[in-house]
Amino acid sequence: MSQSTIIMGGGLSGLTCGIALAKQGHAVTILAGGLSTLLFNGGSMELLGAIDGQPVTSPLQAVSTLPASHPYSKIGHQRIASLADQARTLLDDAGIGMTGDAAANHWRISPMGVAKPAWLTLNEYFKIDDINNISVNKLYIMAVRGYFDQPNGMLAQGLRQLGFDVEVVEFTTSDITALRRSPTEMRSTTLAKRLQGSSALHRIAEQINSLATGAGIVLFPAILGQHDDDSIRTLQSLVNKPLKLVATLPPATSGMRIHAQLMHYFMMLGGAYIAGEPAASGVIEDGKLLGIKTAKPGSSPYKADNYVLATGSFVSRGLTANHNGIHETVLDLDIDADPDREQWTRFGVMQPQAYWTYGVTTDEHLRCFKQGKPISNLHAIGSILSGHNAIKMGDGTGVSMLTALAVAQDIIDGK
Repeated sequence: MSQSTIIMGGGLSGLTCGIALAKQGHAVTILAGGLSTLLFNGGSMELLGAIDGQPVTSPLQAVSTLPASHPYSKIGHQRIASLADQARTLLDDAGIGMTGDAAANHWRISPMGVAKPAWLTLNEYFKIDDINNISVNKLYIMAVRGYFDQPNGMLAQGLRQLGFDVEVVEFTTSDITALRRSPTEMRSTTLAKRLQGSSALHRIAEQINSLATGAGIVLFPAILGQHDDDSIRTLQSLVNKPLKLVATLPPATSGMRIHAQLMHYFMMLGGAYIAGEPAASGVIEDGKLLGIKTAKPGSSPYKADNYVLATGSFVSRGLTANHNGIHETVLDLDIDADPDREQWTRFGVMQPQAYWTYGVTTDEHLRCFKQGKPISNLHAIGSILSGHNAIKMGDGTGVSMLTALAVAQDIIDGK
């Protein structure tokens, strides 16, 4: 018998869950609100980067040491390797080529020049396999004149501290100069649209080939490939030296491309993606969710056999806070949070903040609760889950994808 599922939220976790269900013949509808937090993604996925402030080199070994409250522990740490393989296959099937190994982290470079542990990185992005064995002769950072979302000085300083020989070379082309004269902001998304044509890419390649003759690797800002990697591959083929991308400050073309390709794949599988209609409320009776209403005025409730909450945390407004407490915004579900407001935050912007670990209360199948009672046909996935600190632990994208796949399998199995 065909099963139907409504997923509330169209980001990484929602799309991953939707794809996994659609591939098994389920009828899936995603109710998406605003922009996904993939807008901030710098081209990598993190499985587990740190525990108690210490970098993790072998995530699959480290997950067994996590507390019972962590989402990986809830879905079963023994499943993580298999789920990580499924996630990698799903990305490949969606046309998102990434390199990496769940058994051993590599290192990606942030826009500020900081090396961070990563599980998967887009093929065309610069990564370091062994941070203690730097072997590249020389890195040339290509700095786009007038583009300020790549802090080249900090990027260069961070790479030098890692042991690289680095040179920053400024360049421009007629296309970039023309864009600077317009009232349009010089952002990565604007540049990606302007520079996707063959003639524009040839002009960039001419500049790089002229200025970076001494490079071992050319580092180019991630201002190409908002929807696919065609322009990136073209530029790589035109440049005489190995060329890799480095992440810029948001908006990130890499995250937009990942989102666009996942959404395209989901819809190709028959899924319905309804943008601009975020879930707003629902009716729960006898331990079951009966339907979801969206914010669209006069709309009828969406009804299904199963429901998945993937609305995100505070950034996406899946959770909100006021003087009365922490709240889940669609169904007012039970929350794992300290009732004392004084405990939510700690003085110092770099200090671990307690609210980063807050989220909805769930059981071992990530089913949600309301007023202490489980809701049998409602699961939660992704950053709305409690029990982990995505910022300090470097596990946000891993939690999003792996909990989504675990819940999809539970729905398929009727759990």
